[in-house]
Amino acid sequence: MASGRAAAFLDRDGTITSERGYVTRAEDLVLIDGAAGAIRELNEAGVLAVIVSNQSGVARGLMSEEDMAAVHAATESLLSSEGARLSGAYYCPNHPDGTIKQYTRDASCRKPATGMLELAVSDLDIDLARSTMVGDQITDVEFANRAGIPAVLVMTGKGAAHLELARERGLSVAADVADLGAAVRWILDARQAWEPED
Repeated sequence: MASGRAAAFLDRDGTITSERGYVTRAEDLVLIDGAAGAIRELNEAGVLAVIVSNQSGVARGLMSEEDMAAVHAATESLLSSEGARLSGAYYCPNHPDGTIKQYTRDASCRKPATGMLELAVSDLDIDLARSTMVGDQITDVEFANRAGIPAVLVMTGKGAAHLELARERGLSVAADVADLGAAVRWILDARQAWEPED
């Protein structure tokens, strides 16, 4: 019997919310059509929905950690209004080229490093053998490859360009799909490989 819980690690910008550069204010946040419904499907299937997102706008002085928290609260509120919920959310405010000294570093939390994933696994009792990463950028693909989990690349956000880049770099993409809804269908179809037979 597998221990731990299945999880879908989800990038935020370009995957759940519209890619609009640095989203620094809650009022600028917009859900991608169908994203809340996709997360609701994960909820109903018992798969944890966990955001893992680089937010270097903090290091670059474009927003504060309080602003980042407000944007996250807005994300949760928008999802909740459509009956969807997150099981966890992890953000990395650091960047080596930042302008705010305390955040100007290439920390282990920043994707493609796996610090956020490792913290989530510990906090939420996640079984990586039953988990998947969904995102729209090459950092999401490399993050998944380093963690040893499937990478599903969505074509919302920067997905199309980053699919070609991932191929050029020889990274493993388990599936490339239109959007988060299609990614969730791929994940749920794969569950038969995770779950023991009765």
